[in-house]
Amino acid sequence: MHIIEGWLTSAERIPSPNFNERPAHRSPSLLVIHNISLPPGQYGGGYVERFFQNSLDSTEHPFFEEIKALQVSSHFFIRRNGDIVQFVSTDERAWHAGVSEFQGEDNCNDFSLGIELEGTDTDPYEPAQYQSLTKLTKALMAAYPLITTERIAGHSDIAPDRKTDPGPAFSWAEYRSALIKNEL
Repeated sequence: MHIIEGWLTSAERIPSPNFNERPAHRSPSLLVIHNISLPPGQYGGGYVERFFQNSLDSTEHPFFEEIKALQVSSHFFIRRNGDIVQFVSTDERAWHAGVSEFQGEDNCNDFSLGIELEGTDTDPYEPAQYQSLTKLTKALMAAYPLITTERIAGHSDIAPDRKTDPGPAFSWAEYRSALIKNEL
């Protein structure tokens, strides 16, 4: 797994229009873990992919009507089976964090990469997701040395008044342990 010119070589590419340039001289230095499922609590169906492309049909589910005006994205999405989709180049600013702050710096989108796990705060994540997340994280850390294990946060950590993801079902201990194992 490698990042070449902002793209993960092994990921499925589904470009999102919801991105812009990072501020000058800003490189990714923070990794933010999120979760998403559309409709809430349901998996598969391609709804997340369409949501990040602004092509979600709001008539397909009542919840879609509530989110139809949103324009959001993430750099990566890890499906329940561990497949990785990339929506935005890591060289660009994806719109995943919203109003946010990390270690005294606001506007986390300016200096972060976002990874969405297909899931909810309460449903256990799949082993394949942890495996893909670990491999992806290691590839990102290799490409962007400013991202260290201390600079990996949940959405809830950078926007605690607004967000709860990745939630209590996410095992930070398992994830961090996997990152430490096999470290070079």
